[in-house]
Amino acid sequence: MDGEQGSEAASKATLAVTVTEMIRSLAIARPPADSAGLIDGLRELEDLKSAAAALQARYAVAFDLRQRSEHADAGIPAEQQGAGVAAQLALARRESPARGGRLLGLAKALVTEMPHTLAALETGQLNEWRATLLVRETACLTPADRSAVDEELAADAGTYDGAGDRAIVAAARAAAYRRDPRSVTERAAHADTERHVSLRPAPDTMCYLTALLPVAAGVAMHAALTRHADALRSAGDPRTRGQLMADTLVERTTGTSGGISGIEIQLVMTDRTLFQADSEPARLPGYGVVPAGWARALLQESGSGQNPARAPGAAGANDQAAFTTWLRRLYTAPGTGELVAMDSRARIFPAGLRRFIRPATTPAGPRTATPPSDTWTTSSPGTAAEGPAPATAPGSATPVTTPKKPPAGAPDPPRNRRPGTEDTHSNSPPPPATATTPPHHRCPERRNGRRQHSATDGNSGTSPRH
Repeated sequence: MDGEQGSEAASKATLAVTVTEMIRSLAIARPPADSAGLIDGLRELEDLKSAAAALQARYAVAFDLRQRSEHADAGIPAEQQGAGVAAQLALARRESPARGGRLLGLAKALVTEMPHTLAALETGQLNEWRATLLVRETACLTPADRSAVDEELAADAGTYDGAGDRAIVAAARAAAYRRDPRSVTERAAHADTERHVSLRPAPDTMCYLTALLPVAAGVAMHAALTRHADALRSAGDPRTRGQLMADTLVERTTGTSGGISGIEIQLVMTDRTLFQADSEPARLPGYGVVPAGWARALLQESGSGQNPARAPGAAGANDQAAFTTWLRRLYTAPGTGELVAMDSRARIFPAGLRRFIRPATTPAGPRTATPPSDTWTTSSPGTAAEGPAPATAPGSATPVTTPKKPPAGAPDPPRNRRPGTEDTHSNSPPPPATATTPPHHRCPERRNGRRQHSATDGNSGTSPRH
């Protein structure tokens, strides 16, 4: 017994040294000088990647079996044995836990049910992605039928010679259908219940809106968008066909030409970014960091039906659209940036206030060297819970920009007063070429559940003109 353990340990040590030496040799390797050598080297490295993926699959299955055996020896119930294996594999492969579970399932299928596919992966005839496609297309079969399909599609039969992803998937589907037509049909019927829409961020303030639909519905949607885009192109629209299809999809989904239809997007930025053309980027929940200039352009053009990155227009050109943009102050802790408080009221961002941003973002004079404020503001096109309150210009006592901590020597605000209900003054200087206005006082008191507007507040449905 001791001899077997020693042999196994020696084998592990030898393999570990071999892999380590291989990694070191790859690190010091240099490309050949001739073109033929470069192409041959690329092919050999691709074969090496495939062989490494096959060995990883064997390692994963062996690790899963070893963990289950140890759990059984420890008296862990059968249904809990193997828990945490996928997470450990994900950590070892620098993947997410969900991805680790999929990789474990792939490894089990290759090692235990599809030996021919595993052999093709080891010899470089398949890469890991194409092996994944074969495993996916045979997932609805029983282990016996899956092994039969694997034997039918064996690499030595010439199935993979010169074939692309689509050809391999088509061959696997046809073989699976011949083995078990009922299971394949039931799988297609179940796939219809998994239709959904997802959103993923893309570079440069773009995103991917993906819809998983039945093939008939997807083809019909694409044909309708194509016909509409072709009609607009024939009428002289300068946009490309792809742009027209994308814009039409947005317009028909939201019901508005600009695409924003009363949905909160919660754009978060600092007061200096908003009013003083600071370069501190803004944040868009669900997407991530966006450029400061792009965020200001979005506010300037909000509700105008134009894309700020494509066709900026004059600020304040559509005063009615100003009532779709509101602002709310967020208070963050110094240093950590953690949210500690926020306004209970959202304040309107009228067209007049938008006009103050343009002079601030125009390089017409020297910037004032003042420390940036840590106050965050949020702008969300949509409907606010309460009526609009007048907004004032930057540099005055505005409800948009408020320092979260008082100046040195000033008393702390009372703890029983909510942020946004006290009279506050901004210590940030006004941006160049902008005027200041008298201090803004507290919002009018509510009486009988309804806001009472004074003469200085303007009318209930309009914003003050600047």
